[in-house]
Amino acid sequence: MLKRFLFLLALLAGSVHALTADEAKAIAIGESDTRIEALNKAVGNADDKTAAFIQALSDDAVKISGGKVFVVRDDKATDPVTGTPAQLPADAEDVINNNRMRGEIDSALSALKLFSRDAKLRAAAVAELQKDPDESKLALIEKAYAAEQDAGIREQLGLIRAQALLTSSDKARRLEAATLLAGSHGASTRSLLLQRLKEEPDADVKSALQASLRTDQGSLVWSERAAAVFSGVSLGSILLLVALGLAITYGLMGVINMAHGELMMIGAYATYMVQALFRKYLPGYFDWYLVAAVPVAFAASALMGAILERGVIRFLYGRPLETLLATWGISLMLMQLVRSTFGAQNVGVENPSWMSGGLVLGNLQLPWNRIVIIGFAFAVLAGMALLIARTRLGLFVRGVTQNRPIAACMGVNTARVDTYAFALGSGIAGLAGCALSQVGNVGPDLGQAYIVDAFMVVVLGGVGQLAGTVYAALGLGILNKFIEGWAGAVLAKIAVLVIIVVFIQKRPQGLFAVKGRSAEA
Repeated sequence: MLKRFLFLLALLAGSVHALTADEAKAIAIGESDTRIEALNKAVGNADDKTAAFIQALSDDAVKISGGKVFVVRDDKATDPVTGTPAQLPADAEDVINNNRMRGEIDSALSALKLFSRDAKLRAAAVAELQKDPDESKLALIEKAYAAEQDAGIREQLGLIRAQALLTSSDKARRLEAATLLAGSHGASTRSLLLQRLKEEPDADVKSALQASLRTDQGSLVWSERAAAVFSGVSLGSILLLVALGLAITYGLMGVINMAHGELMMIGAYATYMVQALFRKYLPGYFDWYLVAAVPVAFAASALMGAILERGVIRFLYGRPLETLLATWGISLMLMQLVRSTFGAQNVGVENPSWMSGGLVLGNLQLPWNRIVIIGFAFAVLAGMALLIARTRLGLFVRGVTQNRPIAACMGVNTARVDTYAFALGSGIAGLAGCALSQVGNVGPDLGQAYIVDAFMVVVLGGVGQLAGTVYAALGLGILNKFIEGWAGAVLAKIAVLVIIVVFIQKRPQGLFAVKGRSAEA
């Protein structure tokens, strides 16, 4: 293995020269040992043509005929030395690379990238090396470590160096590796230390490995706790978005809307339609489709909510059982409508590029789509709180909710306020569907997974109380994730439900009780 990598050290010191026809032939034709020797020699002072030729070998895009070598891509043949188009003979054959040769080609490509001027290519090469950091690669790693200027890549190379030292036959090197790995704080490093601890024959090295494990374990525990908190806040923000609409339709208006989940589904499918329109007509602005989808999702669900309120629900106020049955039937109709229109299978909604990836904080990786949804949930909450507390519509909604006859006597059009309030709650459900499309599947059954949790959040927080909805959503999200890490997802759901039932038995009004003379009404 050491011989395999000695040639790579010339990358920094050797002069660059162009690939020749004889070199290309020697790399592509012959026995594996001869080809590997030619590959090693070529990579030592490779130019761009050499790198492109090795990449073509890796892609199985090289053919040979009569001692000549051709690179074939998209049915077009080129000369690997000059890069000019060439006529591919009819008897040209594929170059066959066995597993050993493929390993050598992959190593050569990684080495070329490790000393590239492009930091992204160097980072990719480091990631490739990290998969198998053995001592035979140590000379290459140390050479790259000495030349690296990027602090992040240099840190990763230092970690790989320590991992490679851990496999050394020299006790002093293994002790050095154990000390270096104590500060890496990674789950993969912990696994490596555990594996090495089982194999290590020397007592001193074992002691150093155990000390490093204790250090890493403490760091990982806090990382796992932070990850659980973030996952809980993320789940809580989704529950908050889902429950905010119910806080109006059920909390303020007293309507048990079993079709709330399907209003979320409409918002998700509206997002899917906007995505399709952007992909077809505005591909250059595709990354901004989600910005346009937000008002569309709100409007689509709000319009459907207004139609439901005027067509069905306004005749059922004060009759909770009939309302529950009617909205349940409407939910089935909406699901079937979507199945008939879009099909029973889930549809794909892509994240914009600015929501891909994540924020890395040590061992903790926070996905950007989750971070954006958390911010979006609290932005919707702030907007809703301002609307209810500071606007004329909010004043009318609160007045009708607290005392409908007196509000009507004061000239408030209660029927219109009911429609506006139900449409607002439905629109917020559409926003929840828009957000959910970025983290899960979009299908006809989307709303069914959240409707029960949404009702639990509203009831636990206190009917009609926005602050209670926030505390209940975040509390249930974090509690669920912590129990899930200990007992699994199914038992976590059961445990949370039992906790809510016990709490409601002791405090039926929820976390925040309604204050005022109508509290007992």
